[in-house]
Amino acid sequence: MYLGLDLGTSEIKAVVIDGQGRLLASAGEPLEVSRPHPHHAEQDPQDWWLATQRVISRLRNKLPQQWAEVCAIGLSGQMHGAVLLSREGRVLRPAILWNDTRSAAECVQLTQSAPELHRVAGNLAMPGFTAPKLLWVARHEPEIFEQTATVLLPKDYLRWMMSGEKVSDMSDAAGTLWLDVAKRDWSDNLLAACGLTRDHMPRLAEGSEVSATLKNDIARAWGLRDNVVIAGGGGDNAASAVGIGAVDPGDAFISLGTSGVLFAVNDRFRPNPQSAVHAFCHALPDRWHQMSVMLTAASALRWYCNLVGSNETTLLAEIAQLNPSQQRQAPLFLPYLSGERTPHNDPYATGAFHGMTHTTDRAALGYAVLEGVAFGMADGCDVMQQAGTQLQQCSLVGGGARSDRWAQLMSDALNLPVVTHSGGEAGGALGAARLGWLAAGGDFREVCSKPPVAQHFHPDAETRDMLTERLKTYRQLYQQQVALRSA
Repeated sequence: MYLGLDLGTSEIKAVVIDGQGRLLASAGEPLEVSRPHPHHAEQDPQDWWLATQRVISRLRNKLPQQWAEVCAIGLSGQMHGAVLLSREGRVLRPAILWNDTRSAAECVQLTQSAPELHRVAGNLAMPGFTAPKLLWVARHEPEIFEQTATVLLPKDYLRWMMSGEKVSDMSDAAGTLWLDVAKRDWSDNLLAACGLTRDHMPRLAEGSEVSATLKNDIARAWGLRDNVVIAGGGGDNAASAVGIGAVDPGDAFISLGTSGVLFAVNDRFRPNPQSAVHAFCHALPDRWHQMSVMLTAASALRWYCNLVGSNETTLLAEIAQLNPSQQRQAPLFLPYLSGERTPHNDPYATGAFHGMTHTTDRAALGYAVLEGVAFGMADGCDVMQQAGTQLQQCSLVGGGARSDRWAQLMSDALNLPVVTHSGGEAGGALGAARLGWLAAGGDFREVCSKPPVAQHFHPDAETRDMLTERLKTYRQLYQQQVALRSA
């Protein structure tokens, strides 16, 4: 059996699959994000480890007879976070997360000091990435920077706690801006631009390779045998791709989690940073991928539910009762609650409702939230297509995949067929388990098969016409926001 752990922003998720790829059990443990100042987003790595222990205990109780058969572990996690360790292995400060936008000025600094950045790393310098975070620490917390001996990504902190090994995989490392993405190796020049060397970095492994072995004391505490292997794993989206079988060029999926991602598999490194499209290594050897990323997706729906005192199930049922005329008259929503990446690369973008009247109710505003996220994904789809990536169909994964209404909106807004899969909400945890299976010797085609399709969604021409007009206004509203900020 194979265990997959996914360290998300809002939750640690874990699954166990058997040697036929069947999902045997799953568990989750919520996490909180600290926002001590505007543009800051942090978590205590110790909270990740404690949550992991609780999830393991829960899974163990669900599979009392089979649990000891787990022979491999795969890891998935939120990308770009910065965990700073001292030489003694002490965490020096809370981890700075992917949705932290404090380092905008440092992005300018990095772009100026590393002219080869776009060519080598394949991406624009954005506040969410790891490298600008270290420049921010060097400028604002120099005593912390001086003590930093190792920089780990979030999931790799869990690996270190589990094994004592400091290792990262190619897909996650590609999100630091320190990796030569074509060569799949650290770039000495990009590290030097941040005052770092290879000595500060974990060693690299492919996501499907054995990266470490579970420490004996952890294995005993968890009720597992000795010599449980830990796969390299992957960043959350690359791992999700493995989970739904998006492993060959042309495969694509949409992930609606805390953030929103449109992911397309490539057979080579295809950077296009000018459009704020990401180009990263896949979690599998000899594969790369392009991504458009919006910083607020399913988290926008959670935010709105908390705001109006509802829950997602109730609100989605109310939204489903809206007729086409009510949808056409609904307000528009800009989903930029944490700034935005693709296509704007704008950490200062803000969320907004536009067009409310006395007759606007919470269902109409809820529809606007779903539609606004779909429009953000449509913006990302457009620039990916301009970059030469042609999409024929997208799978839908993540928490948002549970909503048929949202799935249909995605199909209509992107003008693409969308499919959901049985177990698609398992996302990165399932992909992590599959990577563990590969590291333990599993056959690639068997392990990375596409799960059964649960539902098909096709663009509706009439709805598509209505959305096209609303999308034009949506884009104008963002441009007006930019104009107001620059006035």
